[in-house]
Amino acid sequence: MTEVLAGLVGYLLGSFPTADLVTKLATKGTLDLRAAGSGNPGATNAAAVLGKRWGIVVLLGDIAKGAIAGAIGLRIGGDIGGYLAATMSVAGHILPPWSRFRGGKGVATSAGACLAVFPWYFPADLAVAAIGAIAVRRAERATQISGFVWCTVSLVWWRAGFSNGWGPKPSWGLPACSVLSSAMILCKFAVARRQQVAIADPAV
Repeated sequence: MTEVLAGLVGYLLGSFPTADLVTKLATKGTLDLRAAGSGNPGATNAAAVLGKRWGIVVLLGDIAKGAIAGAIGLRIGGDIGGYLAATMSVAGHILPPWSRFRGGKGVATSAGACLAVFPWYFPADLAVAAIGAIAVRRAERATQISGFVWCTVSLVWWRAGFSNGWGPKPSWGLPACSVLSSAMILCKFAVARRQQVAIADPAV
C-alpha cells in the first residue's frame, strides 16, 4: 500500500499546473497558454508566448515537481515507491485531472524525476537532449534519442550494480521508470503531431 500511496502522490505532484499558474501571473489572467502558440502548457511554449524568463520559470517548476515527487516517493514507499512516484509524476504532467487531462509533454518533469531516482545520469540526460536538439533541430527526434539513451543506460546501470548517488539502489524499477516515462512522452509527442496535422489540413 505504501508504494501505491507513493504513486498517487507522484501523480498529484506531477499534475501541478505550473505553466497555467505562471501564465496567470505573467498576464494577470488574460491569456490561456493552451489557446496561444503551440497550445502546449510547457516551458517551450511559455518562452515563445510569454518570453524566455517566464519560460525558464516554467521549466524550473516542472523539473522541481518531478524531483520532489521522486524524493517524497522514496520516503513513503522506499526504492520502489521512489521509482513509481517518479514515473507517475510524468503521467500527472501529461494527463492532469484539473484540465481535462490536457497537459504538457513531460520532458522537464521527467528530467526532475531522473534527478531524484537516477542522479548520476541527470547531467548526461540534459547533455544528450541538448545535443540531439542541436543536431536534428527537432524536439521530438531529440526526445527519441534522449529516451533511447536513458533506457539503455538505466538497464546497464541496474545489471552492473553501479552506484546511484543519493537515488535508490538500482533495480528493475530503474529501467521500468525510464521505459515507461519515455513511452508516455513519445506518445504525447505523437498525439500533438497528429493534432497539428489535423489543424493544418482538416481533410487528413
